[in-house]
Amino acid sequence: MIVSLLALVLALPGAASAAPGDSSKAQLKHGEAWMGAGIQMHEGDRSDGTPPDEERAGLTATVHGVDVSSHQGNVAWSTLWNSGVRFAYVKATEGTSYKNPYFAQQYNGSYNQGMIRGAYHFATPNSSSGATQANYFAGNGGGWSKDGKTLPGVLDIEYNPYGATCYGLSQSAMVNWIKDFTNTYKAKTGRDAVIYTTTSWWTQCTGNSGAFGNTNPLWIARYASTPGTLPAGWGFYTFWQYTSTGPTVGDHNYFNGAMDRLQALANG
Repeated sequence: MIVSLLALVLALPGAASAAPGDSSKAQLKHGEAWMGAGIQMHEGDRSDGTPPDEERAGLTATVHGVDVSSHQGNVAWSTLWNSGVRFAYVKATEGTSYKNPYFAQQYNGSYNQGMIRGAYHFATPNSSSGATQANYFAGNGGGWSKDGKTLPGVLDIEYNPYGATCYGLSQSAMVNWIKDFTNTYKAKTGRDAVIYTTTSWWTQCTGNSGAFGNTNPLWIARYASTPGTLPAGWGFYTFWQYTSTGPTVGDHNYFNGAMDRLQALANG
C-alpha cells in the first residue's frame, strides 16, 4: 500500500484503522469499499497526485475525470469542473444490500454541471451471483440512457477489502461470476459494462482471463506514470485511474481518447 493511499484511508470519516488490502482489511464495514480501496503497492508508486507525463502515458488526449463514493460526501462539482474535470463515475451499489446515500447529489450534480457521468458497482462475488448483483446495480442507479451524458455502468472487481483476496472463488468460478454479471447487465441495459480492475488482481483471481477484451471496455487502476502491462485480452485501456491523491476530491482518471470519443462511448 502506498503511503499516500494509507494516509487517505486513515483520514476518511468512518474508515477502518488499517488500510484496505493489509492483514487488517476485514475491519472495514461492508459498503465502505470504493474504487482502489484494495489497490496494492505493486500496482504502482505514484503518490503525489501529479498528472502523469502525457507522452509516457501514451494518451491520445487528456480528458480528465474523477470517481467518487460516499467517502466524498456532497461534492462541489463546480470546483471540479473549474479544475478541468469533464467526466465522473459515482458509486451506486455494493453487493445487494448497499446503496450510496450520496448518490443523487453526486450523480445528478455532476450531470447538472455539464459532465458526462456514469455509475459503478463494487462487486462482492462471495455474497450472491453475478446476475443478482447486476440486476441490483441496474435497478439502483446503474442503468443507461442514450442522452449523450451517461456512460455505461462499471463492474468494480478488485482486491477484497473485507477478507480473502479472491473472495474465496477459484479462477474459473470468478470468470463465470464476471460473465454472469456482464451478460445480465448487457441484457438489462443494452450496454457492455466497463470492467475496473488491476492487472495483478486479474492475473491472480481470474488466471489472467482474456474472455472480456473484445466486449467490455477496460478501466485499469495503476498509481504510476504509465498504465503498465494490461490484463490479457485487452490491447488498450479505455480509462486509467492513476492516483487517489489528486488536487481535488476523489480518485483521478484519464479517458484514453478525445472528448468526442468519450461522447461516442456515452451514446453507445
